[in-house]
Amino acid sequence: MGSVRTMLAAAVLAVMQIATACEAETIRIASQKTGTLAWELAVIRAHGLDKKANLSIDVVELASPEAGKIALRAGNADVMVSDWPWVSRERSLGAKLQFYPYSSAIGAVMVPAASPIKTLADLKGRKLAVAGGAIDKSWLLLQAALKQDGIDLKSQSTIVYGAPPLLAAKTQGGEMDANLNYWNFCAALEAKGFRRLAGMEDVLAKLGSKGRIAMIGYVFDETWADANKDAVARFIAMTREAKQILATSDTEWDAIAPLTGAPDAATLRAYRDRYREGIPRRPIADEEADARVLYRVLAQVGGRELVGSATELDPGTFYQAIPGD
Repeated sequence: MGSVRTMLAAAVLAVMQIATACEAETIRIASQKTGTLAWELAVIRAHGLDKKANLSIDVVELASPEAGKIALRAGNADVMVSDWPWVSRERSLGAKLQFYPYSSAIGAVMVPAASPIKTLADLKGRKLAVAGGAIDKSWLLLQAALKQDGIDLKSQSTIVYGAPPLLAAKTQGGEMDANLNYWNFCAALEAKGFRRLAGMEDVLAKLGSKGRIAMIGYVFDETWADANKDAVARFIAMTREAKQILATSDTEWDAIAPLTGAPDAATLRAYRDRYREGIPRRPIADEEADARVLYRVLAQVGGRELVGSATELDPGTFYQAIPGD
């Protein structure tokens, strides 16, 4: 599937080169300076993929993911990166946003290499650090998966919520028995010799997901996407080409190393390997089918606070206007 997507992306870009005499269309992308989207944008600039796609990329720099949601709602950005549960919730509240897969890298539960903890069930009675908060989606899904085995992690373990970097540092310092964290912090812990007790992809499979699902995607307004179908197709082809470069070129990682904040070569390698693993390669219909199953689980465990009044994934959540998807 991946090679077909890459060929399609190359074909779209080749066709678009014919149109470079026309004025490039501008797409405003909301991005955090240190986020993984910034890595991709750096590759796009370095290789002139934006010019090749006849697009002008205007980066709206953000202080936080929340700021991206505000920028998108206010019409100050065309595209940002967020997750499909939020997009579906927004749709149920009347904001017609859409989602297109960006990454299936979604984190893991990490433990020290010599930890006696061997399975997720062993987390019972332990001190577990959870990045985000009480309604973090990975945390809710982990709880749901363990409830199938009769384990109520929330009441049977000591849970410490906090910011991802703080909890990663506390885990490294030996204050926590385990840490559920975002994928890049997990990769950094891995480089320090920590062990992946379970990737969230294993947890999602236990809940009925048929493959690695992209929880994170490009998010844009449906009306804007409908009015700019051609530009959106070129944008997606351009990002696929950037991902293909990051998937195949190790020297490219040396070039973006300063952007990643990796303190050493081992961490950069861990970032590279986990990022590559998270490049979406599945048909949109398969992604959406898994999202539908997992949304029901989130609605059950997260309730209205997380999903609003909708108990089912909104049918228009996934953008499906790209040929070959």
